[in-house]
Amino acid sequence: MMTKTMTAAAALIAASATAGLAGSPAATPADPAPMAAVPPAPAAPIYDFAGPSVGVQLGYNGIDVEDGDIEEEGGTLGVRGNYDFRLGNNVIGGVGLQYDEGEIDLDDAATLDNIVRLGGRLGVDSGRNFFYGTGGYAYATTEDDDLDIGDSGGYFAGVGYEVFLQENVTVGTEVLYHEFNEFDNDVDVEATTANVSLNYRF
Repeated sequence: MMTKTMTAAAALIAASATAGLAGSPAATPADPAPMAAVPPAPAAPIYDFAGPSVGVQLGYNGIDVEDGDIEEEGGTLGVRGNYDFRLGNNVIGGVGLQYDEGEIDLDDAATLDNIVRLGGRLGVDSGRNFFYGTGGYAYATTEDDDLDIGDSGGYFAGVGYEVFLQENVTVGTEVLYHEFNEFDNDVDVEATTANVSLNYRF
């Protein structure tokens, strides 16, 4: 009788424990740790040659006075401004004004004082690079020394290249040929200029 009682008690305890486990709530899983936000990638720079720009330039000039058989060389320092238009996906056209100041002695006969250029340019851009041809009206001023030749209008033509250093800053170079045939005393002057420029684009 005692054995039956102990067996029944053990069975009752086991059943109670099973029921208690079955009725207990399941453990709640822990929330996952928050992930750090990924910063957005910086926007790519926008290189656009359309619009206005201003700059400074440094030039080296070779001067040939035909009638006087004079050849001289000298430097100039100048300023420039351009306004460029997008004519197609990769085609750029524009107008520009340049002013170069210098004192280039023409064999002590006269001194080339400055050159002003007003013209246009047309070329192709490939993202950061702009290759173009340019030409237009040029005006040269001289200071009188032994030879009084006055001032002269003429023309210029050449090629150039410009490249972005930053989103709004470019560096450029040009090679320009000039011809002036309106000086007094039938003096004809040819000039070849190579310049480099630093430009800010708005």
